[in-house]
Amino acid sequence: MSIARALELAAAAAGRGYPNPTVGAVVVAPDGRTVGEGATEPAGGRHGEIVALERAAAAARGATLFVTMEPCAHHGRTPPCVDRIVAAGIARVVAGCTDPNAEAGGGLERLRAAGVEAEHLDLPEARRQNEAWRTWVVRRRPHVTLKLAISVDGRAEVPGRRWVTGAEARRRVHELRASLDAVGVGMGTVLADEPRLDARDVPVTRQPRRLAFGRGPLPAGSELELREGALAEELAALAAEGVQSLLLEGGPRIAASFLAAGLVDRLLVFVAPVLAGGGVPTLGELPAPIELGEPEVERLGEDVLLSWRLQEAEEGTRSATPGRPGAG
Repeated sequence: MSIARALELAAAAAGRGYPNPTVGAVVVAPDGRTVGEGATEPAGGRHGEIVALERAAAAARGATLFVTMEPCAHHGRTPPCVDRIVAAGIARVVAGCTDPNAEAGGGLERLRAAGVEAEHLDLPEARRQNEAWRTWVVRRRPHVTLKLAISVDGRAEVPGRRWVTGAEARRRVHELRASLDAVGVGMGTVLADEPRLDARDVPVTRQPRRLAFGRGPLPAGSELELREGALAEELAALAAEGVQSLLLEGGPRIAASFLAAGLVDRLLVFVAPVLAGGGVPTLGELPAPIELGEPEVERLGEDVLLSWRLQEAEEGTRSATPGRPGAG
């Protein structure tokens, strides 16, 4: 199915369109031939739909366009994709998800009004390809991923060991840091460990902003940014500054505070095959249990990564982008 190919194209180009979403597109002629495909170019460049249409050229007339997100309907850095689709003679558009941005969304309705058949599949995998951007648009705060590294008995440290988890798990964390806009910890972790929070020994396009949540002052020589306000207010301020994604690395009190406030979107738990037998608990007290459901499971050397999505920016809600222009 060509929507699967569009998802592959978007995944291969993940993050390329930042700070805008990255979209994959495939043009299929009436006889079933793929005549054009593409993914979003860096900000200011062509959207995935336009790349695919230009490669299809005249073969786009009467064809079906498969796209991971509905085509934009506004004039941002580039003209509306819906206008180019109509002009190209596309007969049908199949979109994996809608665009929640009030400034750019509504493309499927525009296409239908122009006589183009338009189908919305509402695929979770399509939404998740741009989940940080969607949270930023819909919830007006960064998408927050909470990372915990624990022993089997739920401890955040193991006596006699520098790290709880092994090399593969630690590399994954550095890859996460390199892929997200900001990394944060609580002041307890700052005072105990003086963490650097930068991405090391992995490919890095840009280092994340490094944040400390809580009351200062920071230790002398710390390069972290101090965020002393209420969590929701600090996240809103970060969103207004263009921060779409945040990796929260603990400690126990700040992690519990984010969870209790409903500010965690994704939970990653790296479990090491060791019994610590005591020490610092991974998580502070919560006002009530949080049901997680079935996790995604991945082996990383001797460790296991368990992951859950606690909440998602769902379809059907359109919101103005905080502090930035729309997806164009």
